Amino acid sequence: MKTLWDLSALQPITQSVLEGDTLPALFWNAVVQRGPKVWMRQKELGIWRSWTWERTGQAVREIAGGLVALGFQPHDTASILSNTVVEWVLADLAVLSCGGVANGIYPTDAPAQVHYLCEDSGTSILFVEDDEQLDKALEVRDRLPRLRRIVVFDMDGLRDLHDPLVISLDELRHLGREVLARDAGAVEARVRAVRPEDLAILVYTSGTTGKPKGAMHSHGALAYTVRGYNTLIARSEADECMCFLPLCHIAERMGGEYFSLYTGARLNFVENPETVPENVREIQPTVLTAVPRVWEKFYSGVTIALKEAGRLQQGAYAWAIGTGQRVAQKVLAGEPVGPLLKLQFAAADLLVLANVRRMIGIARARFLVTGAAPISPELVRWYLALGVPMLEVWGMTETCGAATGMPPTRIKPGSIGPAAGYNAVRIAPGTGEIQVKGPNVFRGYLNQPQKTAETFTADGWLRTGDVGSIDADGFLRITDRMKDIIITAGGKNVTPSEFENELKFSPYITDAVLIGDRRPYLSAIVMIDQENVEKYAQDHDVPFSNYASLTRAPEVQALIQSEIDRVNRNFARVEQVRRFFLLDTQLSAEDEELTPTMKLKRSLVQRKYARQIEAMYA
Repeated sequence: MKTLWDLSALQPITQSVLEGDTLPALFWNAVVQRGPKVWMRQKELGIWRSWTWERTGQAVREIAGGLVALGFQPHDTASILSNTVVEWVLADLAVLSCGGVANGIYPTDAPAQVHYLCEDSGTSILFVEDDEQLDKALEVRDRLPRLRRIVVFDMDGLRDLHDPLVISLDELRHLGREVLARDAGAVEARVRAVRPEDLAILVYTSGTTGKPKGAMHSHGALAYTVRGYNTLIARSEADECMCFLPLCHIAERMGGEYFSLYTGARLNFVENPETVPENVREIQPTVLTAVPRVWEKFYSGVTIALKEAGRLQQGAYAWAIGTGQRVAQKVLAGEPVGPLLKLQFAAADLLVLANVRRMIGIARARFLVTGAAPISPELVRWYLALGVPMLEVWGMTETCGAATGMPPTRIKPGSIGPAAGYNAVRIAPGTGEIQVKGPNVFRGYLNQPQKTAETFTADGWLRTGDVGSIDADGFLRITDRMKDIIITAGGKNVTPSEFENELKFSPYITDAVLIGDRRPYLSAIVMIDQENVEKYAQDHDVPFSNYASLTRAPEVQALIQSEIDRVNRNFARVEQVRRFFLLDTQLSAEDEELTPTMKLKRSLVQRKYARQIEAMYA
C-alpha cells in the first residue's frame, strides 16, 4: 500500500555512483561495473528482448569500430534519424566513444528539415531507422556534399537495395569487427582521447520562431548534469523506467538515456508511440517521466471510464479519491496524517485506488516526473490523491534539461520547485525573467554567434525567456513566457498559461491557445481530444461523419462551452474567455502547428488561423 505520509525513501542520492567526466568514460565504466545485468529491454514481435551491459558494450564497440573503418574522425558529426529504439542509443554511444558529435533528428521531420539539420551540423554519417527515413535522406543527399555514408538500422524491405552510399547496421558492425581484429584497442584509444571540454551532442530547438538552432553541450557538462540529476530525483539499478519520448529531445536524452546510463536503472522501450498506454500497463515502471499531454490523457481515460461505470463503482471511486484528497491535503500542508485517516486511506487504496493505478500503469511507481510544459496544479493533486507523488521539473534545451525540481518531501502544486543544487537561478529585476547560471548551461548555438550572444546577459546568465517569481522558501513559479503575456486593449496584463492549463484539465480538451493581445476581450483556439469527444458524441447520439464535422456539431460546441464556463468561474472577469473556435483538423506530430513535444505553437497558430480569430472579434 502507498504511504504518502512517509516519502523519506525518495530522498536524493548525493554520492557518486559511477566515475567518469565524459559520457564514454561513464558508459564504459558502467559496462565493467554492471556486466551481466540488464540495462535495456525492447519489445519485438510480442517478445521483450533484453540487452545486458555486456551485450550493449559489444554492440557499441563494433559500431564504433565500423565508424573508424569509414574514416569517421574525432569531432566529426553523425546524425540519427529514428524513432526511440535501442539502436538509437547504440549509435549515439558509438559516436561519442569515437570522439564524435552526436545529433538527433525528429523522425517526423520532412526531407527539407533533414537537409537543413544535416547541412548545419556538418553531418558526415547519417543513421536512419528504416526505409521510410532512408527515403528522406536519399531525397536530399545530392545537396549534402559532406555526407559520406547512410547507415540503416532495419533493412526490412531494402534487401534488394544496392547503393554505394547506404550500409546496414549489421554491415557496419561487421566492418567494426574487422577493425578490432587488427587493432583490439582502437575504440579504447578514441575513448581515452575524449576530453570534458570536447563538444558531445547537438540538440536542435524546435524552431517555433525561425530556423532550429543547434544547442551545443560538452562532455563535461553532460557528465556533471547527469550526476546532478541524482541529487534532484534519485534512481538506482532497482528502478524500471520507460523510454518513449523522442531521444533527440533533451528530456529523454538526459532524463532517459544518460540518467539511466549513470544510475543503472533499466530502460524499457515501447513498441511505438501508439502503444504507450498498453506498454505502461505491461511494464508498471517504478519511475515514469512524461510530458503533461501524457498525464492529461491518463486522467481523461479514468474520467471517461467512470462515466460508463455503475453507480456503485462511481460512488466507491468518489469516496476513495475524496479520502486520497484529504490525505494529499495534509501531506501538502506538512501536517501529520491521523491514524483514522490512515486507516481510511488503506481501505480506499485496497478497494479502489490501487486498481486505478494499475489501470493507468503506475501501480509500482515511487514517483512521477513531469516537465517540458506547464501542468495543471489540480492534476498534480489528483495523482497525489491516487497515492503517487508527481514532481514537476523545469528546464530547457539550453540548461541541459532540468534546472529546478520539486523535492519529494515538500511538494507545492503550481511551483517548479527550487533551483537544482548544480546551478543557480535568479529573477532579473525589472523584467522578472528567470535566468540560470552553472556548468550545465550550454556553450552556445552552432554557427550562430549573434544568437548566442543575445541569449546571455553581460554577466553571463542565461536568458530563459520565462517570467516568474520566487517565494520565501526558494520555490520558483513560472508566470509565463515573456513573449506570450497578453496585454488587453484595456491595459490588463494576462498570463495565458494559467487559464490554458486549467482548460486542459478537461478530458475533452487536448490543448488551447488564448488570444487577446491589444483586443477588448479574451478568446481561445481549442483542440479537442478526439477519442473522448467522439465517445461523448456516440453516447449522446450526435451525428458526425469525420473529425471536422465533429468539431462543428452544436452539441460538441456546447460541450466545450461548458468546459470554458467551468474554468471561467475561477478567474476575474477581465481574464475570462468570451469566444472560442475549435480546430477542425486533427493534428499529429507531423503537422507544423505542433512542437515535437505535442504543444501548439502559439505564434504559428495565431498566424495560420488569423481569419478565424478576426471572426471572433467581428
